[in-house]
Amino acid sequence: MGERFLVLDRRIERFREVLVRRQKDLVLFVDNVKNEHNFSALIRTCDAVGVMRILYYYEGRKDVPINESITLGSERWVFLERVQDRTGKLKDLKDTGFQIVVTWLGEDSVDFREADYTKPTVLVVGNELMGVSEEVLPLADLRVKIPMFGMAGSLNVSVATGIILYEAQRQREEKGMYDRPTLSEEEIERIIGKWAFEDVIRRKRS
Repeated sequence: MGERFLVLDRRIERFREVLVRRQKDLVLFVDNVKNEHNFSALIRTCDAVGVMRILYYYEGRKDVPINESITLGSERWVFLERVQDRTGKLKDLKDTGFQIVVTWLGEDSVDFREADYTKPTVLVVGNELMGVSEEVLPLADLRVKIPMFGMAGSLNVSVATGIILYEAQRQREEKGMYDRPTLSEEEIERIIGKWAFEDVIRRKRS
């Protein structure tokens, strides 16, 4: 695979170490988060816990801005996909066996630790002011919230998402899910090729 010469061999091995622990069936869906600092922090957290894919809906004409001083390059290692039809996308994921877990500060919401994140899961987090949209909420298989004991009624979206994703990591680690790859060898090799060759060329040209 000649393109590997664009990065050092130890870099290739690091890519492989990361990819064998990526959780293909743990997906974050970001519903219209506007603030670039929040969105960037979400990307960095996803990379840290092994989330491979972030789907996001964004109402702006341009793409949601990314602050590289916050991501520290994490956007290179997580697959970002902008979604135009959020309900359609979530329904498709449900049809393929994913549970939809939505963060929501409602009376019928349960403690976020009660969810079983070892199942194929899409975690949906919402806009800083309004939360998840009215169209998305009915698709939830489970609505979760973080218990609050102070005067503030909620946490910053990036902080709240980090707390929930690390609970998902804890549950999955306990079941040994980080010890067995969810990606096939073919998928791993294809992503390594992208990171080690295609993305390097694209950055050099930009």
